[in-house]
Amino acid sequence: MSSKTVYPAKLEGSVRVPGDKSISQRVAMLAALADGTSKVTGYLMGEDARSTLSAMEQMGAKAEFKDGALYITGVAGKLQQPAEPLDMGNSGTGTRLLAGIVAGSGVEASMIGDDSLSSRPMGRIRHPLELMGASIGLTGQRGTLPMMIAGGNLKGIGYLLPMASAQVKSCVLLAGLFAEGKTTVIEPRPTRDHTEKLFQALDIPIEINGLEISVEGSGKDGVHFKARDFTVPGDFSSAAFWIVAVAARPGAELVIENVGLNPRRTALLDVMKRMGADIDVTVTEAKGDPIGNIKVRGAQLKGTVIEGDEIPNLIDEIPILCVAGALAEGKTDVRDAAELRVKESDRIAEMVKNLRLFGVQVEEKEDGMVVTGPNAPVTPDAVIDSHGDHRIAMSAAILNSFATGPLTIDKVGCVDTSYPEFWQHFEQLGGKIG
Repeated sequence: MSSKTVYPAKLEGSVRVPGDKSISQRVAMLAALADGTSKVTGYLMGEDARSTLSAMEQMGAKAEFKDGALYITGVAGKLQQPAEPLDMGNSGTGTRLLAGIVAGSGVEASMIGDDSLSSRPMGRIRHPLELMGASIGLTGQRGTLPMMIAGGNLKGIGYLLPMASAQVKSCVLLAGLFAEGKTTVIEPRPTRDHTEKLFQALDIPIEINGLEISVEGSGKDGVHFKARDFTVPGDFSSAAFWIVAVAARPGAELVIENVGLNPRRTALLDVMKRMGADIDVTVTEAKGDPIGNIKVRGAQLKGTVIEGDEIPNLIDEIPILCVAGALAEGKTDVRDAAELRVKESDRIAEMVKNLRLFGVQVEEKEDGMVVTGPNAPVTPDAVIDSHGDHRIAMSAAILNSFATGPLTIDKVGCVDTSYPEFWQHFEQLGGKIG
C-alpha cells in the first residue's frame, strides 16, 4: 500500500464530498433485489461500495455505470447461487447486511474479506440469524470471517439488540423480509435509520414505534418490490474531516455542498457547536434522507464530554473529534465508545498513540479517552502507520495541517474504501500532498 506526505496548511474553501457509503451499499443491495432497473445517482466509487455491488452481481444482479449514473437491474427477489466466495474486501457494513439477505434468500454462500475485515466480530449477527433458522459457520478465530451461510425458510423473531448497532439491526430486518411472520428489532439506543428510510422509499411495509422496528416477512411467496431511482447524498462522515479542519482554525471558512443531513448521522454537528464551533446548516431537500449545505467559520474550540446516546450516531467521527479535542481549550472526554476497539483497527489505541506522537496530552480509557488542550501539534519524526484504517489515516492528515512540518502517513490505500478523492480535496482546499 502507498504512503502520502502531508504538509501544514490552512484548509478552507468549498467542497462536495462523494456519495454516502452507508446509503450506497444499502441501495446496491435493495436495488439488486428489486424487480426492474434502478438508476442510482451519486453512488460512491469507493472500494467498500464496489465490493458490495460486486457481491450482488455474483448473485444475479446486473450493474452498469453509464453517463455518470449507476444502473442496477434486480433479480426480482430471486438470488442466484454464487459460484465463488463473496469477497467483501474491507466492508463491515456490506458483510453484516448482506449476511441477512443471503440467510433469508435460501442460497448458500461463503463470505471472505481482507485482513482487517477478517479480524472484526461477526458473532453479533450469527446469533439472531441462527435464532431465525439459518446456519452460520464462522471459521476464523474468535468468531470472524470466513463465514458460511445456509438459510431459507426463516421464522420471524423478536430481537433485543445487545448493543446499539445499525448493522446488526439492518441484518435482522433484511433477513426478516424473507422470513415467515413478523420480525421485530428493539434498539437500546437510536442508531442510523438508512435501512428503514429505504424500505419506506421502496414501499416495503415497515412499522416504526420508537426504538421498536418491525417488518412482515414474505415467507414462501418471496420478496417483491419494484425498482425506483435513487439519489445518494454526500457522505457526512467524509465531510466531518473538513468540518473539524476549518472549525478549529480561527479565520478559516468552508462550505460543504449537497451533503446528507440525516439527524441520526449528524451528531458531530451538535458536539462541535457545544465546543463553540460556528456552523450554519441549510436543508435543500427534506424528503427521505435530508440533503443540504454546511457552512463553517473557524473559532477557538472548547473541550466537552462525548458520551451516552450520542455515541452510536457519531461512532465513525470520534477519531476526527479527538483531533478537535487536541486543538480545543480544556478537556475533551470521550466515554461509552468501546465499540471503537473492534473497528478497522483499535481506534482508541491508535488515536491515543498518534496524538501522543504529535505531543498531545491524552489519557487512554477502556471505553474512550481524555484529550487535554489546546495543543500546538508538533509533526512527529516517525512515520504514522494507518494500520489499514481510513479514518486513522485521514485524521492524522487533518491534525498535521495544524502542525510544524511534513508528515508521512503509511498504508493510505485504505482511504479508497470510503473517500477516494480525499487527497485531491485536501489540495483543493489549500493543502499540499507529496
